[in-house]
Amino acid sequence: MSDNPADPQPDPFEEIIDAETTRDPDLAVIEAGSRTLRTQGGPPGADVPARPEDPEVDKALREVEAELATRWGETKLEPSVARIAALMDVLGEPQRSYPSIHITGTNGKTSTARMIEALLGAFELRTGRYTSPHVQSITERISLDGAPVSAERFIETYQDVRPYVEMVDGQQEYRLSFFEVLTGMAYAAFADAPVDVAVVEVGMGGSWDATNVIDGDVAVVTPIDLDHTDRLGDTTAEIAGEKSGIIKQDATVILAQQPVDAAQVLLKKAVDVDATVAREGLEFGVVARQVAVGGQLLTLRGLGGEYPEIYLPLHGPYQAHNAAVALAAVEAFFGVGAQRPDPLDLDTVRKAFAAVASPGRLEVVRTSPTVVLDAAHNPAGARATAEAVREAFDFSRLIGVVGASGDKNVRGLLEAFEPLFAEIVVTQNSSHRAMDADTLAGIAVEVFGDDRVQVEPRLPDALEAAITLAEEEGEFAGGGVLVTGSVITVGEARLLLGRG
Repeated sequence: MSDNPADPQPDPFEEIIDAETTRDPDLAVIEAGSRTLRTQGGPPGADVPARPEDPEVDKALREVEAELATRWGETKLEPSVARIAALMDVLGEPQRSYPSIHITGTNGKTSTARMIEALLGAFELRTGRYTSPHVQSITERISLDGAPVSAERFIETYQDVRPYVEMVDGQQEYRLSFFEVLTGMAYAAFADAPVDVAVVEVGMGGSWDATNVIDGDVAVVTPIDLDHTDRLGDTTAEIAGEKSGIIKQDATVILAQQPVDAAQVLLKKAVDVDATVAREGLEFGVVARQVAVGGQLLTLRGLGGEYPEIYLPLHGPYQAHNAAVALAAVEAFFGVGAQRPDPLDLDTVRKAFAAVASPGRLEVVRTSPTVVLDAAHNPAGARATAEAVREAFDFSRLIGVVGASGDKNVRGLLEAFEPLFAEIVVTQNSSHRAMDADTLAGIAVEVFGDDRVQVEPRLPDALEAAITLAEEEGEFAGGGVLVTGSVITVGEARLLLGRG
C-alpha cells in the first residue's frame, strides 16, 4: 500500500473478489447467460414463548397440538405440492395477497429469516415470518410483526382452517401432513393480518416443499451442504437441484457462497427462468468484521453500496455472512441495484441488525459456568459452530452435551466437535426421532475415545453432569458447556435451564 495519500487506495471489496480461488471457470458460461444484480450508481427479536398461563388456553393449545400430531410428521414426505395447492385453492389463495421472500439452503435459514424480518420491520413494513422447526413452542413457527403469534391466535387460526383441511383430506390419496397444515395456517394468518410482506423458510428442499405454492419476489439460497441426502440427493449439485425449485420466473435470487457444483445448478435455473442474480463475494458480501462484546462489528457491502459499523449481537463468521445475505435480500425487495441506485438508510439498517436475536443459536443461558445452546444438527453446522465458539469464547475446558436425531450424519457432527470438547456427555431428547443414548455413545467412543465419553440418557442428568465436569477446574477456571446436536435438544435444555 502506498504511503502517498494522493495515490489511489485499494478497494477492500475488490480484494475479496481477487481472493476468490474456488470458482470454476465453467461458471462463466452460465453467468454470461444470466443478469447479475449490480447497483447502477455507485424491532427487537422476540424471545421464545412459554406455555400459556391461562389453563384453558393451554388446554386448547395442547388439543390442537394433539390433533396435528395425528398427521404425518415432518420426516415422512410424499414429494408433491398437490395437497397444499388444493388447500390454498379452497382457502381462496391467501398466499397471493402479499409479496414474499422465500428462503432455502442447508444451514442458516432461520437466522437469515429473522434478520430479514428485523430489517423489513425497521423500514415500517408489517411482516409475517414462517420458520421451522420450533425451539420450544409450536407458535414460534408463525410470527407477525416480529413476534410469535399468541396461543389464542394460533388456536383460532387452526379452528378457521380445520374445516377446509378436512375437506381436502377427503379428496386426496393422503391426508395433509403436519407441516402442510401449519403452512396453510401461516399463509392464512398472514392474509388475515394482513401483512405487507411474508418471509418464508422452506421445510426441506424446495421444489416439492409445502411452502412452494408462493412465487417469491426474492429467492434466497443460504449455503448448501449435505443433509437429508436420503430425500434430496447424495451431492450438493443434486440437493441444489431440489432447492432451486423456489426460483421463479423474473424473481431476484440472492445466493450465499456455494460449492461450485451447487452454484452451477442454481445459476442455470436462474437463466432458465430469466431471474436476476446477486452472488455473495461478487455483488455483495462481508468487507470486514471484528469480534465485539456480545457479538461482532461488521462492514457489509450491499447492492447499493457500503454499510459500515453494523453491530450484530450474534457470534460467528457464519452469522456475518447471514447478515450480508439478509441485507442483500431486503435491498433487492426494495429495488436497490435495479430500480434505484442509492443504498438503504444506514441508521435504520444499523438499528435493525442491533436488535436481531436468534434463540438457540450460540445463545448463552447461564454463567458460572457458562452454558451455551446451539442447534447445530449436521456436520456443516457443527463446523461453523465450533469455529464461532473458538472465536467468541475463551473456554479453558469445554464440555459437550449432545443429543442427536437418528436420521442425521451423527458421526460427522461428532467429528466436527471432537477437537473442541474436552469431554462429551451423550444423551437423548424426548422426540421419537432421537437417537438412543447408548447408540450415540457407541459412535462417540469411536470418535472421542472411551475416557472422554459419559452417557446420561435423561437430559436433566446430562446437563447436571456436564456442569459438574466444567466446574472441576474451579469457579474461575473458564470451563463451559455447549448443548447441541438437535433443535429439540436445545429447546428442552432451554426450558430446563429456566429460559421460557
